[in-house]
Amino acid sequence: MMWINKIIAGIIPLLPKKFVWFFSSRYIAGRTLDEAIRVSKQLNTDGYLVTIDLLGEFITKLEEAEKNRDEYLNIIDAIQKNNIDSNYSLKPSMFGLMIDEKVCYENIRQIVQKAVNYGNFVRIDMEDSQCTDNEIKLFRRLKEEFPKNVGLVLQAYMRRTKDDINNLSVIHFDDNPLNLRLCKGIYVEPVKIAYKKYDEINRHYLEDLELMLQKGMYPGIASHDNNLITGAYKLLEKYNYKPNRYEFQMLYGVTPNLRKSIIGKGHRLRVYVPFGKDWFPYSTRRLKENPKMANDIIKALFIRG
Repeated sequence: MMWINKIIAGIIPLLPKKFVWFFSSRYIAGRTLDEAIRVSKQLNTDGYLVTIDLLGEFITKLEEAEKNRDEYLNIIDAIQKNNIDSNYSLKPSMFGLMIDEKVCYENIRQIVQKAVNYGNFVRIDMEDSQCTDNEIKLFRRLKEEFPKNVGLVLQAYMRRTKDDINNLSVIHFDDNPLNLRLCKGIYVEPVKIAYKKYDEINRHYLEDLELMLQKGMYPGIASHDNNLITGAYKLLEKYNYKPNRYEFQMLYGVTPNLRKSIIGKGHRLRVYVPFGKDWFPYSTRRLKENPKMANDIIKALFIRG
């Protein structure tokens, strides 16, 4: 059955966007900020924290970077106005990272400064391997100026991640622990730089998480994998980590029952809430990551039809 799902997953990105939206609408809060606010309010009501993400990446013109910056500034004001318990996630490539690093930094710095004005927090998402060094450098620079208000994402399938954790640990402060989201990784990378096998990736994920706990960091444990969640529980108990020193994180629309069980056990959980008109690349990437989701599209077609 898996090979059929993979075939469907490969075909669906070639189909009309209206069709793909059957799948996407489950995993994206909407196309507009108003829709993202509505979803976020409900998640807060249900006991979850959220992180807001405006979809978009790899722009080709710096004018687009300015537009994205201004949109994020508006988002932050709107989230604050609506009293939503949320922070923010962003991808540097949508602010000009691959065009002009200086412009990218200035754009993101303005966003972080706006969040700081409200006592809030911005996480720098990790993109594919061509961005890794520049995004770590960007994070280090922002962390120096805003030690309490900026975090980073690392990907367990990258062979370099353990070294990155060790290298970043030098900017850790007891009163401002390094805040890192640890995820498996979604981009297609060569085997030379990335682990490929499920068991191999999971083993390194838990090794990376344990290293973060040993160094007193604040981990965002981002996974929908039951095996990793169980492994994380054991590590948190082993290192006597209090609930205010970590959080679990999950994507909107994915494994809601597992999500409920995590907060039912007394852990904090933050839901990643993506929205925006540039939903199509995000959706197709999620599909490639998990071909089983292809079944959801087919079911949605018949249910909604």
